[in-house]
Amino acid sequence: MKDLIEIRWHGRGGQGAKTASLLLADAAFNTGKYIQGFPEYGPERMGAPITAYNRISNTPIRIHSNIYEPDYVVVVDDTLLESVNVTAGLKQDGAIIINTTKEHSKIKELLSNYAGNIYTINARKISIEALGKYFPNTAMLAAIVKVSEIMKDEEFLEDMKGSFAHKFAKKPEVIEGNMKALELALKEIQKVN
Repeated sequence: MKDLIEIRWHGRGGQGAKTASLLLADAAFNTGKYIQGFPEYGPERMGAPITAYNRISNTPIRIHSNIYEPDYVVVVDDTLLESVNVTAGLKQDGAIIINTTKEHSKIKELLSNYAGNIYTINARKISIEALGKYFPNTAMLAAIVKVSEIMKDEEFLEDMKGSFAHKFAKKPEVIEGNMKALELALKEIQKVN
C-alpha cells in the first residue's frame, strides 16, 4: 500500500455509503493504519446524492479537508454517473468502482473522460442473494478493499466478523448474510477492459 490512500464515495441517502466509509475506516484502523472516515453533509435526505470520504495511511494524517484528488472513487448508485461528475480529480493511476448492471461499453461511454481503471460489481444481485434485501454498501465495501489492496481479504473478513458482531449485537441474524455479501463481492468484482 502506498503511504496515503484517499477514497471518495458517491451514493444516495439511505444506501449506506457513509456507513461503508466508516466501516472501512474501522477495519483499516484495526490493522494499524491511521485513518479518517467522514461524510460531507448538506441538505441530504433519503435518495439525495451524498458524498463520503476515507483517508488511510501508514503515518499520521495531517490533512483535514474533503478529498479533491482521490486515488479511488466508489459509486454506490450508477444513476449518479449521469448527474454527478464522479471522476472529478480522480487520479489516472487510481480506479473507479461502480455498482451497476450496465454493459461495460455503456460504462466506458459514460466515463469517456476518464482513462484510468474501471471496475464494476452488481451489488444489487449480491445483496439480494446474501441478505434478501437491497443494501449495496456491504458489497461495495468489499469491492474497494479488493481493488485498493488496503488489506488482505482474509484479514478484512476476520475484522468485519468482529465489527458486525458489535454493530449487529441486537440483530445477530443479519451477520451471516452480511459476511456472505462480503465474500461474494470479493469474488465478483470485475475489471472493465
